[in-house]
Amino acid sequence: MTVHVNKYLCAAAMAIVGSVPSMQAQSAPASDATTARIMQRLGALAADSMEGRRAGTAGSVRARAYLVQELTAMAAKPFGGSFTMPVALRARAGAHTTGANIVARIPGKNSTGPVLVLSAHYDHLGVRNGVVFNGADDDASGCVALLTIAERLLREPPEHDVILAFFDAEESGMVGSKAFVNAPPLPIDRIALNVNLDMIARQDGKALWVSGTSHTPSLKPIAEQAASKATVTIRFGHDTKNLKPGDDWTGSSDHSAFHSKGIPFLYLGVEDHDDYHQSGDDAEKVDPTFYRGTVEYAYALVRAADAKLNTVTRTAR
Repeated sequence: MTVHVNKYLCAAAMAIVGSVPSMQAQSAPASDATTARIMQRLGALAADSMEGRRAGTAGSVRARAYLVQELTAMAAKPFGGSFTMPVALRARAGAHTTGANIVARIPGKNSTGPVLVLSAHYDHLGVRNGVVFNGADDDASGCVALLTIAERLLREPPEHDVILAFFDAEESGMVGSKAFVNAPPLPIDRIALNVNLDMIARQDGKALWVSGTSHTPSLKPIAEQAASKATVTIRFGHDTKNLKPGDDWTGSSDHSAFHSKGIPFLYLGVEDHDDYHQSGDDAEKVDPTFYRGTVEYAYALVRAADAKLNTVTRTAR
C-alpha cells in the first residue's frame, strides 16, 4: 500500500515454489488445508528469492511468473491472449522501464452485463542497502487472497464476470492501475465496482477496515451483509475528508484509479503496523487465523457484491 499521506518471465522462476465494528464470531481453525495453502503461497510470494518484487526488476519478473503459474494451474483464463499486459514505468537509473499487470477473467453466468474488478498489487519496495523488503502484508497478502477467491469462483461461477487484476508499480504511484483504467481491456462503462485488497494479513490492529462506503452509500448494506458471519472484526471508515491527514484512504492504493473514473470501490486493508514499508514485513509475522478470516470476508464480500452488481450506481465525474 502506498503511504497514506500520501515484478523477464523465465523458466527458472517456475521452480520458485468513524467506524462500526461487526459482530466478531469465533476464529476459524488455522490448521486446515485451505489455511495451509494460503500461508504456503504467502511464503512463496514474499520469499527472499523474489527480491522485494520492485517494479522493473528481476524479482518482479519472478513474482509475475509465479502468479501466472498459479493461475494456469487452476485453469483460469487470461483476459485476451495473455495474462500479462505491459505497463510503462517511470524511468529509473539502473532499472528496466517496463512492467506488466496480470489480468485474468472468471466468466459469470451473465457475461454481457456489469463486471466486478477484484484487484491487488504484486510489487513492493525491492532491495535497499542489501536488505530485502519482502512485503508479505504489502501486498503479497492481497495477491494470495485473489488466487484463493479465484479458485472458488472457478468451481462455482459468479453471476457476473469477475476480472482479476494483479497490478504492477503501485508503490511507484499506482502506475499499473492507472494504466488499466486509462486503457481498459473492456469498455470501462461495464466496470461496476472495484474491490481492492491491499494489506489484509496483519492482526496488529485487531480489525480489517472497509473503505469506500461513504462515497457510495448503497455499498454499505452489501459490505455489512458479508460481515454478518465474519470471523474477524470488520470496521468501516477511513474514507471521509474530515479526517486528520493520512487517515482518509481514498487515494492510498489502486482503488483510487477507479475512483478517479467514477467507478465505485470497496477497499479492504488493515491500519499501518510497525513493519509497514519496513524490512520486517515477513510472512512469519502473519497470524494464520486472522489472515484466513480476512480472506473469507473478502470472498463473502465478492459474492454479496456480485449478487447486487446491477444495483451499484457509478459516481458522476
